[in-house]
Amino acid sequence: MEYALVTGGSRGIGRAICQKLADSGFSVIINYKSNEAAALETQKLITETGGIAELLPFDVSDGKAVDAAVEQWQSSHLDDYISVLVNNAGIRKDTMMIFMQDEDWTDVIDTNLFGFFYITRRLLKDMLTHRYGRIINVASLSGIKGLPGQVNYSAAKAALIGATKSLSQEVGARKVTVNAVAPGFVATDMTASLDEASLKKMIPVGRFGRPEEVASLVNYLASREAAYITGEVISINGGLYT
Repeated sequence: MEYALVTGGSRGIGRAICQKLADSGFSVIINYKSNEAAALETQKLITETGGIAELLPFDVSDGKAVDAAVEQWQSSHLDDYISVLVNNAGIRKDTMMIFMQDEDWTDVIDTNLFGFFYITRRLLKDMLTHRYGRIINVASLSGIKGLPGQVNYSAAKAALIGATKSLSQEVGARKVTVNAVAPGFVATDMTASLDEASLKKMIPVGRFGRPEEVASLVNYLASREAAYITGEVISINGGLYT
C-alpha cells in the first residue's frame, strides 16, 4: 500500500487532491486542523467510490503537534511509510501592508511556510531511507507575481518556491522529487469573497480554475511517471501570468 498525506485536505483544492490520489490507488491520509465535519465528508466521498482514506488531525504550524500526530500514525503502521506528501494547508489574511497587524503576518507565515518545514522534515527521513518519495508543495500565483494586499501571503509562497528548488537538489540522488504547483484563481471557499466577474476578464481562458484541474497536475507529479521532474514550479492559472 502506498500512502499519501495531504495537509489541509478537508476542503477545496485539498479535497480534490485527496479524491484524485485515492482514484489513483493511494491510501490517502486527510489532514485537517479543526473542521472534522468537512474531513469526514472528504473521507466519505473517497470510500464511497472504493478508495481508502483515514483522518489525521493536527495544526501544521505547531511543530510538536506535527511530531505527535506522525508518531501516532507510524506506531499503527509499522511496516509502512508515507511516500507522497502534498503540502496544501494554507491561509490568507489579506490587507494592505500599512494596515497589517503582527498576527496577520505571523499567522500566514506560520501556516504556509513553517507548516511545510515541520511536516516535510518529519517525513523526509523515511523517504530517503526507502530511496523513494514525492513532495508536492501548493504555492500560488501570488508567490511568483506578487499581488497587492497579499504581502504576507506572497512572502510565504515565494519562500515556499525557494525551498522547493533548494530541497530538490538535496534529495534528488535518493529518488525523492520535490515540485511546486502555483494555482491562480481557483473556485474554492478561499476565493469566494473575490469579485469573480471582474477578475475572470483578466484571465485569457475567461474563467476561474477548478480544484479538480489542480488535483490532476498534483496527481501526475505524485506518480512514478514523473520521476524526471524535480525542482519545478508549474503554474496553473489559465494564462493569467506566464
